[in-house]
Amino acid sequence: MNLQQRINAFAELGKFLGQFTIEKIEKQDHVKHNDLFFDGFKHQIKLAQEHNGWFTKKNILFAIEGWSKSLTNSNINKWLEKYNFNAINSQKVAIIMAGNIPLVGFHDFISVLISGHEVLVKQSSNDKHLLPFLAKYLEHVEPGFKKKITFTEDKLEGFDAVIATGSDNTARYFEYYFKDKPSIIRKNRNSVAVLTGNETKEQLEALSDDIFRYYGLGCRNVSKLFVPKNYDFKDFFEAIYKWHPIINQAKYANNYDYNKAVYLMSEFEMLENGFLMIKEDASYTSPIATVFYEHYESVAQLKEKLENDKNNIQCIVASGFTDSEIAFGNTQRPELWDYADNVDTIAFLLKI
Repeated sequence: MNLQQRINAFAELGKFLGQFTIEKIEKQDHVKHNDLFFDGFKHQIKLAQEHNGWFTKKNILFAIEGWSKSLTNSNINKWLEKYNFNAINSQKVAIIMAGNIPLVGFHDFISVLISGHEVLVKQSSNDKHLLPFLAKYLEHVEPGFKKKITFTEDKLEGFDAVIATGSDNTARYFEYYFKDKPSIIRKNRNSVAVLTGNETKEQLEALSDDIFRYYGLGCRNVSKLFVPKNYDFKDFFEAIYKWHPIINQAKYANNYDYNKAVYLMSEFEMLENGFLMIKEDASYTSPIATVFYEHYESVAQLKEKLENDKNNIQCIVASGFTDSEIAFGNTQRPELWDYADNVDTIAFLLKI
C-alpha cells in the first residue's frame, strides 16, 4: 500500500462522513460500501450520545462535518506535500486518546496511518464508539489497512513510539512511563481571545462559537479574554446571546448553578447573563459555564506575556494582533496542518 492509496482511502472516508451533517443525514448513492456502513454509523452516533451526555447529536455531527471537509484529496495533498515519505520504516505507534470532544484523537490516528505506520489505539471511555467503526470502513475501502489498526482496553505493549494526550497530572505519569520511547506528550492547554473594544457584532458573535462549541470542553475553546482597561462587556453579552439555549442542557446547567454558587459564597465579583459567567482571574483554565478575563496595559506587554505563557496556550483568537492568530469563530475548524501544541506530528512520525 503506497502513499497515494492511503490518501485515496482517507478521501473516500471523507466522502462517507460527508453524508452526516448538522443540516441533515442523507444517504448518497455514490459513496462506497454504504449498504454495509451507513445505517451502522447512524447507530454509532446514537450510542455515542447515549454514552456521554456532553456528546449531543449536534456536537457529534459538527465534528464529523468538519472532518468530512478536511478529508478531500486536495486538502490531504496540501497537508503532506512538504514531507518525504520515501524512507518510512513502519513502526507500531500507540495513541492514548482524550475523550473531551467527539473524535478528538482522530488527527493522530490518521497521521500515523497515512505515514505508513501501524496504530495501536487506547481510547477514552468517554469516546469509544465512533472511531472503531470508521476504522472498519477504512479497512473495507483499502484492505491494506487490515492488521495495521488495533484497539485495546488493556495495558499498552509491543509498541515503538507513543502519542499521549491527557491532563497535566497524567502527562507526568506518561513522561515517566514512556521515557524510553519516542513520544509526543500533550498536557492541558487553553485558548484565549484578545479584544480591543473595536470588534464588530459579527466578530463577537463568532467568538461565542469559540467559547460555547462543545460546551467549552476542548483545548481550542476560548476560556479566557484579554481586554483593555475599562472594557465594557455590554456588546459582548449582547453578541453571545444567540447561545442562550445552551442552559437547557442539564449537565451544562448543573455546572453553571454549581460554579455560580461557589462564586457567590466566596464573594467573588463576576458578571453573568443567565448562561455564562465572566470573572477576572489570572488563570487560563476556567470552569464550565465560566470565562475568565484579564486586563492588559499595552499590546506590547500582552504579546510578551502570551509568549512567556505559550506552553499553556493552544490558540490565540484576535484580529490584527499576531501572525499566528486565528480568526473569530474558527478555533474548532482546524485544518489538517494545524497541529496540537504546535508539534508537527507528521515530522515526528517520519523520524521514528
